[in-house]
Amino acid sequence: MKLRSEIQYVKGVGPARAEAFQKLSVDTVGALLRYYPRAYEDWSRITPIREMPENEPCCIRATVCHTPTKIRIPGGLLLFKTAVTDGAGLLNLTFYNNKYIGNQLKEGEEYLFFGKAVRNKYGAREMASPMFQKPQTAHRIRPIYPASAQLSSKTIEKCVQNALDALEEPIRDFMPSEIRAQNGLCDLDTAIRHIHFPPDAAALEEARRRLIFDELFLLQLGLLQMKGRTQTLRTDCVVHEDHTAEFTARLPFQMTRAQSRAVHEAMRDMQSGEPMNRLLQGDVGSGKTAVAAALCYNAVKNGMQAAVMAPTEVLAEQHYHTMQTFFAGSEVTVALLTGSTPAAQKRAIKAGLAAGEITLAVGTHALLQQDVEFRKLGLVVTDEQHRFGVAQRAGLAAKGGNPHILVMSATPIPRTLGLILYGDLNVSVLDELPPGRQKIETYCVSTGYRPRIYRFLEKHIERGLQAYIVCPLVEEGESDLVPAEDYYERLQKGVFASRRLGLLHGRMRPREKDAVMRAFANGEIDILVSTVVIEVGVDVPNAAVMVIENAERFGLSQLHQLRGRVGRGKEKSTCILVSDAQNEEAAARFKILCETTDGFRIADADLQLRGPGDFFGKRQHGLPELHIADILRDTRMLGVVREAAEKLLRADPTLESTEHAAIKRRVDQLFAASEIA
Repeated sequence: MKLRSEIQYVKGVGPARAEAFQKLSVDTVGALLRYYPRAYEDWSRITPIREMPENEPCCIRATVCHTPTKIRIPGGLLLFKTAVTDGAGLLNLTFYNNKYIGNQLKEGEEYLFFGKAVRNKYGAREMASPMFQKPQTAHRIRPIYPASAQLSSKTIEKCVQNALDALEEPIRDFMPSEIRAQNGLCDLDTAIRHIHFPPDAAALEEARRRLIFDELFLLQLGLLQMKGRTQTLRTDCVVHEDHTAEFTARLPFQMTRAQSRAVHEAMRDMQSGEPMNRLLQGDVGSGKTAVAAALCYNAVKNGMQAAVMAPTEVLAEQHYHTMQTFFAGSEVTVALLTGSTPAAQKRAIKAGLAAGEITLAVGTHALLQQDVEFRKLGLVVTDEQHRFGVAQRAGLAAKGGNPHILVMSATPIPRTLGLILYGDLNVSVLDELPPGRQKIETYCVSTGYRPRIYRFLEKHIERGLQAYIVCPLVEEGESDLVPAEDYYERLQKGVFASRRLGLLHGRMRPREKDAVMRAFANGEIDILVSTVVIEVGVDVPNAAVMVIENAERFGLSQLHQLRGRVGRGKEKSTCILVSDAQNEEAAARFKILCETTDGFRIADADLQLRGPGDFFGKRQHGLPELHIADILRDTRMLGVVREAAEKLLRADPTLESTEHAAIKRRVDQLFAASEIA
């Protein structure tokens, strides 16, 4: 069997299970072997009962003192209790609703038990429903896989073992032996086998180190190559004259130091003769649009055109109106192009762009259409960059001759991650808010406060203000969550029957979503019940209250993004986090959010609390997804990898040598899969 063989031919899989595996994005033997365990059960390390840590998984070797005793508890549930001993200590075991346990555990026989020890209400230690096996069959470290409804971890484990047993030859290594030797890495075949079935803890660590190095190394190579290609490109879109002072004199406000610095950094790029490739990163309300407008003004004044692309029609319309205000009475002519633009108007705009009569196009994906042509496109700005695939950004840039590119994001990325996520971009940070932005008061309350929350909302609505209520689900699902549709109906028929309510969620069609958001922006809706689709949205200065239900289900940075939907007008704004969660992590998140509105401090805290999952993944950034590397844990490795990647590219910038062909193929595959190539 080969790595590219279809997974259905692995022993124990077949067509039905192959479909279940495909839902996990596993369709070949190679993909199965890259489906790494999420955790491990160490059955090889035996802990004496007296030394068992509390609330931590461990393995004990003990003899069953007596056959499990059946106890019926209220609700018809069955409870089985027994005790085990290792000769020095005694431990109680409890099993729930397992009527076969009496036959499975034999009095006087020895077993391995794996689980967590906790104190019961009498102060004695016990294990609840531990896993158990006979000692001769289980003395090893067992992998635990991310499972699904159709595939248990044990099933995946068995299929992985069968796949490894069926391989015709060892897994070929793509990493040159010189790089492996310099960085103390084991070979790839050993790493893959030991990441699934490690003979001991040292072998597992060695396998993890090799596979983490691989992921970060390939990612860094791809990003460094992209940056290198950008730096060797030349562009005709050179800004010869700086008109920034002329533009800022038109503004009804003074730019912050951070805005002025960002404009200066971008202008330096645009005057260099190389195409700018810059990220403008700023917290919600930090003034990114004014920076983009300054650059658009400079591009137009130097004989070029500019384009600003936003992810939604409502956001595009907002940018259009803002730009019109900035450029009123100047030689910058602004047009709005979206899917809803009438056909005759579309034709006129396209003709105006092709002729160079329209110098600034603001729009949505409609700007990417094949028949949209520019006379001389010199600057491309994409807003809320993580909502676009990198390929879409490149698609708009392809309409010009190496134009300057500015990507804007209101998602604060921790500085630790900047090196990885935006390795192909230079970064400007807006780290201060313009004067006059309202501070948002944030409170965390339990669900028992809902009547008071509703009275609070009613007072604001009476004053002509609006509010958001955010729910984690669209419809009925897990019983402890508040679904948006159900919540909307309850409010509409109940406490807010006399008010104008709107519903917004991701399953609605784009035009339906835009219509609801537009109605809310126009003041036609008092309370908007929504899912996280409003995380990136339009400015509604009249919205002064944000209520977030089941707040424990959202990440810290996501809560901060949602909170940023209010506080955009003159009114004092409030964010209310509703949660009954008692766990320490949720409490830590809420405490940080109530204490600060600094997006970068919040992003760093989120990284500490939850790891880098939120910031990675192609869903948010168009970058290759990491399967095993963890930027928070592997920060030291990041430096080693960066150095190794730079050294390799100095010796072979295009990876064209025969020795590096396999690496080049891996890099190309990795980035092609994430739409970056």
